[in-house]
Amino acid sequence: MKKKVVLYEEVAYLIGILLLALGTAFSEKANFGMSMVVAPAYLIHLKVSQYLPWFSFGVAEYTFQAVLLIALTLTMRKFKKGYLFSFATAVFYGIVLDLWVKAVSFIPSDTYAVRTVLFVFGMLCCSLGVAFLFNTYIAPEAYELIVKEVSSKSSFKISRVKTIYDCISCVVGIILSFTFFGMFKFVGVSYGTVICALCNGFLIGKFSGLIEKTTESKRLI
Repeated sequence: MKKKVVLYEEVAYLIGILLLALGTAFSEKANFGMSMVVAPAYLIHLKVSQYLPWFSFGVAEYTFQAVLLIALTLTMRKFKKGYLFSFATAVFYGIVLDLWVKAVSFIPSDTYAVRTVLFVFGMLCCSLGVAFLFNTYIAPEAYELIVKEVSSKSSFKISRVKTIYDCISCVVGIILSFTFFGMFKFVGVSYGTVICALCNGFLIGKFSGLIEKTTESKRLI
């Protein structure tokens, strides 16, 4: 039997954030539509940055997630220290995302073929990043935390809560697109969003299985 490679959970956390942010940056560059989870924050960024240039995609991400965490606290009628750690993760992710967005901005994307490659790589990076984040004890972003908290509080399975949350995010993204940019104008939400919705769960499952088969999780702390 082949010996498994040791994967420290803190390292898995860093790899996960780096890959997730890179995948999101690739998706923005491809311009085929963002994943339904990040679409609301992306649309807020597009609108607010017209008036406040410093309001980057990354800033929009952790600002929106702060609102989600406040809503979660009010809904659960309880504040947990893990919510603060989740916000810290969101800030870290937002900073890394802005760095990646600047880095990939130099990639020429004037052809459909290049945009397709960027989109595929973006989707793969995001799925692999989430799979790594599943292998760590460190608090995840608000998106994953909400799903976990609602699932534990209710009788619904986490997969069902995730599906419901994704659908709500998609609807919110469409509403924001219509509100900010005009009725029936799909900005940030397109067929790429649908493809991500159909493929992400499958890809995350496959990558998670591969990580579990080849690595052994341990903690540095």
